[in-house]
Amino acid sequence: MGKRVIVGGGGPAGLTASYLFSKNKDYEVILFEKSNYFGGIAKTFEFNGNRIDLGGHRFFSKSEWVMDFWTSIFPVQTERSKDQIILNQQVNFENRGKKVDPEKEDNLFLVRNRLSRIFYNRKFFSYPVSLSFETLSNLGLKKSFKIGVDYLKIKAKPIKEEKNLEDFFINRFGFELYDTFFKDYTEKVWGVSCKDIEASWGRQRVKGLDIGKAIKHALTKNFKVKNIDQKEVETSLIEKFLYPKYGPGQFWDEVGNLAKKNGAKIEKNKKIVKVEIKGDRVVAIKVEDKDKNVERIECDYFISTLPIKDLFEGMEGENIPDNVKNVALNLQYRDFFTVGVLLKKLLLENKTKIKTVNNIIPDNWIYIQEKDVKVGRAQIFNNWSPYLVKDLNSVWMGLEYFANTKDDIWNWKDENLKEFSYDEMEKIGFFKKDDVLDSVILKEEKAYPAYFGAYRDFDVVKNYTDRIENLFLIGRNGMHRYNNMDHSMLSAKECYEIVTQNKKSKETIWNVNAEESYHERKD
Repeated sequence: MGKRVIVGGGGPAGLTASYLFSKNKDYEVILFEKSNYFGGIAKTFEFNGNRIDLGGHRFFSKSEWVMDFWTSIFPVQTERSKDQIILNQQVNFENRGKKVDPEKEDNLFLVRNRLSRIFYNRKFFSYPVSLSFETLSNLGLKKSFKIGVDYLKIKAKPIKEEKNLEDFFINRFGFELYDTFFKDYTEKVWGVSCKDIEASWGRQRVKGLDIGKAIKHALTKNFKVKNIDQKEVETSLIEKFLYPKYGPGQFWDEVGNLAKKNGAKIEKNKKIVKVEIKGDRVVAIKVEDKDKNVERIECDYFISTLPIKDLFEGMEGENIPDNVKNVALNLQYRDFFTVGVLLKKLLLENKTKIKTVNNIIPDNWIYIQEKDVKVGRAQIFNNWSPYLVKDLNSVWMGLEYFANTKDDIWNWKDENLKEFSYDEMEKIGFFKKDDVLDSVILKEEKAYPAYFGAYRDFDVVKNYTDRIENLFLIGRNGMHRYNNMDHSMLSAKECYEIVTQNKKSKETIWNVNAEESYHERKD
């Protein structure tokens, strides 16, 4: 056997790394996933014939390597999907001359229209926010004027040093628009003030977007050639994306299957509980199965997508400096839960020009920025893929709540959480409780690495782990970085190249999604 590579975690980063190494016969690959699902936060659950995407994941990237990776595994549809047949819509996609029919095949990508909107003051606004006629009309003349004047002021005299996320948002949108659309929602997501969050979070999530670019896009989008690459468009403004027929979990299951076929050992329901370190190397890991049996396995390389807090809790055999350990063990995370709700109908009327089955609103995501409810975001799975929904005469939704595991709401009984969510959605006019057909609660701990608290001293952790020669941190939780799915995959690619090319520095991994322009715009 070749050199042994152990991968911790079966999310996009871990599976990408396992797949790449599995194709190289110089390496023996073993992946351990603590749950029964692949995909990390990009997993898909099945519930009574309906499928639910835990996080809502668009398959789109400015990286050609990522797009090629995806489409080399799943081809793109050329024939009409179920909803397109019902609506008598045509498709104009080519796939190297081969027909790819969603009605006959499963392992494929659909091409979906992207529509995300903000729900504020019981009205819909475009997302990202742009000063469109709809926005100005919904806000009113006085509020719109204040936003416009405030934006011009900040552009004339921006904040020189962005000390926190509030400064970042104000520099790009002006205080009035920030206060209207960003402040309350962001604090609902994170549970802390925007003044307490590092500006680097904004640079990685919002990147080069500002109100000027949003306006320019709104004015010119109808004159642009429409194709799935959309290379000249900010990621936040894309209009189409790829999506697996049965959700992202379907795709990542297939990547795991391909790695297995290549000889990798892929094991679910096994949790890495210990990481043995001697000198500057990881020498072995210990894994625990569902029956609490522990096995020790030696390795030549250890690739970790584990939350850094968990990784350091399991380290043994090495005197970790107290300052490093304190930072690692005090890194914070945001947990969330989704209420999947199956409905007879929605109360909301489709006032857009986009046609949908039964004329439901066409949104993928809806950012709920109402102060009088806790729900943060809603998904309509009918619009992600018609194959996620058992009966297209029903509406299948996901209602997302952001919390911490110590919060009271996290520890409520499922029935109480469901009733609470129904009451909130009825309150803001989405649906009536009497129209609920079925529901389920799904929880995910450490879903979002937080950019506050101990994160300010994160470099001491990075510098320490970089000195451990055969330890590589990749992915969202592995790097404690709010990566998109494609960024996590790119961190795995960089890791593979460092190992196989015997490079000494790990800096190319940390450079992924570190710069404001990284893979948002293609030069």
